[in-house]
Amino acid sequence: MKCRSCFWIITVAAILAFVGCQKKTAIKGVSLNVAFAETPLSDNLITDVTFTWKTGKDFEKFDRDYHVFVHFWHNDNMILQDDHAPTPATSTWEKNKTYTVTRRIFIPKFIDEFNPQFKGEEPLRLSVGFVNPFDRSGEPAREVYSEKIKVVPPPIGTPEVIYESGWYDLEIDNNAPLKQWRWTAKEAKCIIDNPRRDAVLVIKGAANIAAVKDQKIIFKINDLAFDEFIPNESLFEKTYRIQKEMLGDKDEFVLSIGVNPPFIPAKIRPASKDARELGLQVSFIYFR
Repeated sequence: MKCRSCFWIITVAAILAFVGCQKKTAIKGVSLNVAFAETPLSDNLITDVTFTWKTGKDFEKFDRDYHVFVHFWHNDNMILQDDHAPTPATSTWEKNKTYTVTRRIFIPKFIDEFNPQFKGEEPLRLSVGFVNPFDRSGEPAREVYSEKIKVVPPPIGTPEVIYESGWYDLEIDNNAPLKQWRWTAKEAKCIIDNPRRDAVLVIKGAANIAAVKDQKIIFKINDLAFDEFIPNESLFEKTYRIQKEMLGDKDEFVLSIGVNPPFIPAKIRPASKDARELGLQVSFIYFR
């Protein structure tokens, strides 16, 4: 398929290569190792990343619960952020201990393969450290780990996802839980390359459960429903192992995302001027 889609305005692709690994220990007695489950890394990739924290004999006990910031930078653009509160909480950490946290991340697409300046790979910088998200005194974030990574495009044959009908424009809000998303209408469809093999499908999004009670979400492949559910919480992330037989024998298949019922914000909130018929917010669709 010639059209490069995924509604992401940002993108990444990767052979994992470490170009100089720097560890900046801004906190005495704390070191960090970072390991990815997938090698090579690529853009449009879901993978696990494991953070192994170690405290030494000179570790000084934290007096508060810090969050860990995880930032992936491409030049001056942060393409991925996965800040989180580690478990156990940092205020309980002790000397000479190891604490391991595994996170699932989605590396969005950021490489422009058609750019004449593209040389087959792009650099990323991973920055990890501690931050107090509730501090108002101006306490700075403290970087513990910095690593330079070279990445290249995804493997040949990676299915393309085309957002065909029933989708509204991309919206971005770095302060919102999803960061970026597209609203669907009552039903939205994607056209996806048929890999003619089993594949993993992941859909991450949010339903407006405050506006619509018991809204049913329906996922279909080629008009055949393979899941229906009513979310208990607004945010959801669904993972499916799709058998190749479900995809049919054509070069492409149709993924449909529907809701029952949809809603119109202007009819729910008198102050709203949004007259769109909305279904749910979709942050990303991953098929690989």
